[in-house]
Amino acid sequence: MDKLPLCSILVLVFIFTHRATVNGSSNTTGNDKIIGVIGAIVDNSSRIGKEQSVAMKLALDDFYDKFNQSLIPHIRDSQGEPIQAALEAMDLINTQEVQAILGPRTWEETSLVAEVGSQNQIPTLSFADTSPQWAAERWPFLLQASPNQFKQMNAIAAIVQSWEWRRVTVIYEDRDSSATRVLPHLSNALREVGVEISHLLALPPFASSSLSRELEKLKEGQGRVFVVHLSFGLAERLFEMAKRENMMGKDYVWITTDPITSLVHAMNASTISKMEGILGVKSYFPETGDRFLDFRHRFYDRFSLEHPEEDNHEPDIFAAQAYDAAWTMAIAMRESNQGGQLLLEKVVLSDFNGLSGKVEFIDNKLVPVNIFQIVNVVGRSYRELGFWSDGQGFSVNLNENATYNSSMKALGGVFWPGGPWNTPRGWTLPTSANPLRIGVPVLTSFKEYVTVEYDPLEGNTSYTGFAIDVFKETLEQLPFYLSYNFVSFNGRYNDLVEQIHLKNFDAVVGAVTIVSGRYQHAEFTHPYTESGLVMIVPVISKTSNRAWLFMKPFTMAMWLLVGAINVYNGFVIWLLERNNCPELKGSVINQMGMLIWLAFNTLFSINGQRLHSNLSRMAMVVWLFVALVIMQTYTANLTSMLTVQHLGPTVTDIEALKNSNAKIGHCSGSFLSNYLVDVLDFNRDNIRTFNSTKDYADALQNRDIAAAFLEVPLANLFLAKYCKGFTIAGPTYKVGGFGFAFPRGSPLLPSITEALLKVSESGRLRDLENNMIASAKCHDVEPDKETPSLSPNSFLVLFIMSGGTSTLALLVYILRVDRSIFRHRIMWRLMKAAMRHWRSQNRIFSRRVSNVAENPSNSSNTLDP
Repeated sequence: MDKLPLCSILVLVFIFTHRATVNGSSNTTGNDKIIGVIGAIVDNSSRIGKEQSVAMKLALDDFYDKFNQSLIPHIRDSQGEPIQAALEAMDLINTQEVQAILGPRTWEETSLVAEVGSQNQIPTLSFADTSPQWAAERWPFLLQASPNQFKQMNAIAAIVQSWEWRRVTVIYEDRDSSATRVLPHLSNALREVGVEISHLLALPPFASSSLSRELEKLKEGQGRVFVVHLSFGLAERLFEMAKRENMMGKDYVWITTDPITSLVHAMNASTISKMEGILGVKSYFPETGDRFLDFRHRFYDRFSLEHPEEDNHEPDIFAAQAYDAAWTMAIAMRESNQGGQLLLEKVVLSDFNGLSGKVEFIDNKLVPVNIFQIVNVVGRSYRELGFWSDGQGFSVNLNENATYNSSMKALGGVFWPGGPWNTPRGWTLPTSANPLRIGVPVLTSFKEYVTVEYDPLEGNTSYTGFAIDVFKETLEQLPFYLSYNFVSFNGRYNDLVEQIHLKNFDAVVGAVTIVSGRYQHAEFTHPYTESGLVMIVPVISKTSNRAWLFMKPFTMAMWLLVGAINVYNGFVIWLLERNNCPELKGSVINQMGMLIWLAFNTLFSINGQRLHSNLSRMAMVVWLFVALVIMQTYTANLTSMLTVQHLGPTVTDIEALKNSNAKIGHCSGSFLSNYLVDVLDFNRDNIRTFNSTKDYADALQNRDIAAAFLEVPLANLFLAKYCKGFTIAGPTYKVGGFGFAFPRGSPLLPSITEALLKVSESGRLRDLENNMIASAKCHDVEPDKETPSLSPNSFLVLFIMSGGTSTLALLVYILRVDRSIFRHRIMWRLMKAAMRHWRSQNRIFSRRVSNVAENPSNSSNTLDP
């Protein structure tokens, strides 16, 4: 009897609440405390769905406690099925007449619920963490209440970069299309830090026997860094299977994303122990403050009551986000007092700090999270290592005085799978059971670099040459043993490098040029040869038909100095001998001619017997010695120039080749065919390919081609074999040298490059190259350079001796002349004085005679008184 009234009361309450929500109105009844009906769709089969359900109920309870108004919640279970979610949404709208819908979690469910909600103008606040850009345009009543996880991909890339891993394997769930939208962001984030995704593994959402096979394939590969982006349930099965396959041990690295890491606390001890050593990234939200502590306490009590089967009853980010979403919708319904467009606008204008962080919508999406927490599973629990903040990096805490670092190493040691604290390499070495397959080209024009020979008797293939020797020397410098097998490849070099991308080879060794076009298939080590492209052409004589060759033994300065010293010595001899040689006298013009004649004929026209002055003889002896040395040197240098052949290129630049439409050649199978056409603008019809050095030499000598284009190391080898008839002409065009090719992002590449540099720096690489060149050395003698012209520096002492001797003779002569002139001046003065005296006496006598003639009378009187 006591139960009947209670059942009746429950029925009456159901009928009352049903009528109260007719037409979506919150005030159609007399009870003003009920302001509306709100629906929610969760997956109660998952931990996240259970937390969301409890958190939304707590939010509506808190709303009632604060405003004394209530919302009637209708929470439905979609069981993770999109069709079921759509049916539940239609029932909520048509039967329960809800004014808004919260959830669901996955995008597949959300897209169907959003379609139903938009058709009925019911705002849908989704918990899916990603949505396409076009979603808001197609479903205007859809809002994303969970921040997208794109920034999280940058945090994962920063972790991978911190430990210097180059390649990662991404494992994701092949169900939710949101995962495929996350992958491009992860790929871009990794590419920006120089990391490549080597393998993408899509797992079905249900338990499958294929999981074991897929893990076996991953185990056989070299990559040991795995980024896991799965749902919580599938992740549990993955790590259980990985533990069984011994993939949770040494050298393995597992990095989990938010859907897994945020629920680590909810895992039982058995499950979490199988995940020991993983690194996890999860969205950060402040778990402090009175409001959150009160929420956590009430959540713990209610969750343990409703879901006693769960081992852990603590809330996480999903519970906090569901609480904020329910609170946001409740506040909006209170302010709008109706549903539809006005309710949607009120939700979009929300701006407050919730339990999960900032609640604000931009383009119908919650603002993204910029801070993520890094955790490390140790034993049966986990450690909180620190934080990663977008634009700042890693930090131990988030205080105002926090120190940020670009490397995760600043957070301290990490407990890796297998127990050691040492950083895993992120890859494993090939074993003897699974050695590296290294491709080696068979078709090569220069056998000195690579030679592949098959012995039919022994059934073995030998691989020799400079490139093979360098590779072996490089492997000896590695700090570990690397197992490998050479595999011959009969094809073009571009096709050979592409085999790495096709996973037919693990590396390529040979005379493979490093060019940009090949980087789409592989990466290269540091070049082990000189880089560049040069033009080889035949040579012709440079000394034939040179009219001024006789001037070449001396430089112009030397000729001028010889002429000057000749004129100077001739002048000195002329001055010293002019008083003793009548032929050196005469008119001014005659004496100038004799001076010039003496300057260039002193050595032949006047010998020692005809010289009268000792000073002349002294100057002449020194000049004879100097002239003898100069003449003999001139004769020797001119003879060398005439007898030694000097060669020059037949073509000096590529413009002459293109203008003459000449034929050119290069190695068959090389990248040069496209380079010569696309970069150097040659006509493709004028390009020939050759398979051996002899073919090159014959074609150049027979003028079948005017020039051959070779990489610098090959050109050096060619000229070592054919050193007499060919030369390098024109500039060196910059292209990459020869290197070893490996898969893009190969973990081996840094170690191989470092070892190759050690071989180069030790001088061993130079020795190998010299041995190769010496084995092909040409026996014909070719001059290294043209005989040089002699400059005055070669005869400076001789010129000083000759000039100094002549100058000394000239000074002595001038002093003698001065003394003679002085004596002649005294005699000349006496003669001038006697002449003046004679002239004065002569004038006195003449004056007396004239006086007698003028006065005869006086004279008679004087004689006869």
